[in-house]
Amino acid sequence: MRSSATVLILISFFFAKFARSQSNELIIQGQTGKLYLEHTVVAKENWYSVGRLYNVNAKELAPFNKLTLGQPLIIGQTLEIPLTPTNFSQNGVKAVGETLVPVIHITQEKEWMYRISVNHNKVPIPNIEKWNNVTPDQIHPGLHLIVGYLKVKTALSALATNVPASASPSPAVATTTKPAVTPAPFTAAPATSTPNAPVPATNAPATSTSSAATTTKPAVAPATKPAVAPTTPKPTTVVTKPVTTDSPVASTPTASAPVTAHSVTSSPTTSHSVTPSPVTSAPAAPAPAPPTPHFNGGAFRGDFNDGGKSASGMGGIFKSTSGWQDGKYYALMNNMTVGTIVRITDPSTNKIVYAKILGQLPEMKESAGLSIRMSNAAAAELGESDARFNVQINY
Repeated sequence: MRSSATVLILISFFFAKFARSQSNELIIQGQTGKLYLEHTVVAKENWYSVGRLYNVNAKELAPFNKLTLGQPLIIGQTLEIPLTPTNFSQNGVKAVGETLVPVIHITQEKEWMYRISVNHNKVPIPNIEKWNNVTPDQIHPGLHLIVGYLKVKTALSALATNVPASASPSPAVATTTKPAVTPAPFTAAPATSTPNAPVPATNAPATSTSSAATTTKPAVAPATKPAVAPTTPKPTTVVTKPVTTDSPVASTPTASAPVTAHSVTSSPTTSHSVTPSPVTSAPAAPAPAPPTPHFNGGAFRGDFNDGGKSASGMGGIFKSTSGWQDGKYYALMNNMTVGTIVRITDPSTNKIVYAKILGQLPEMKESAGLSIRMSNAAAAELGESDARFNVQINY
């Protein structure tokens, strides 16, 4: 009876591990520096078939498990699958013929978004929020979060056939933003080229010749008037020589014609002087700075419950996308329950913000001597931009 019970236990254990290995979700293991997946060997698998499944070279897979290619795999054996730049993407980029399979982290007790990011190759927090459609205050134990994607060969890996369309990232956002930036200078270049259009318009001197032609007509008109004038006084018929002077008079307009033509050619030069203005205006467009938030202390002001406790010390800042548009400010503080709302006062300005605690202070040299670290949006409402500043905390 004991032997049969032992066999049943072993069979149930095997099937439990088998079911876990065949789950649709790839659960990430380890931390930054050694991230891996676990695979349970099934019948007819070898080093090379497992390598093709996870896009890992068998020559790397065996040493990673402290084994050699000469050692055969055993059914039920657990292998660690290394996650490397070759088969692990955290920016949504993949090669032609590859499929991205979500890699999942299950949130543990007292974990917050910052710690999850640090433990998984410092994946940007905005990426985690976007892939999972969550905000930092929605993190709770047991939550399944995508922290990256396994890159597998579509034609070689069975994992590529079970990926739902909704699980695929949108890397096009990262790639399209670059072309969206580059057209701006290129559109500015044609804009500068349009002022060159007046260069063919320098045919305006041709219009000046027509204006010269119009000036010659008035020259003909006075020539006819003196011709009428001398006919009345016959003694002054000698003045008919001014008719010969009329030809110089006609020549004077021709002399003035180039003068007017010269003035016309000067007008293109003035239009030419206009061209530098768009050129100087093109590089003069500065990148807009994020506006200083003004939310009267933040969105968590109404949730603050003053328990009569206070602390004072140095405050620091961490970067976050939260708070700039909605006034939701977050902070990190030791020995504080996650989700607690604290009131932070800057003694130098008496400005106040209310922040939700996401977790403990990270264990790094930047946290030494700090009582609290708050999001940069919260610090901006306090009017602080220094790395360290005095604060008073009430909770």
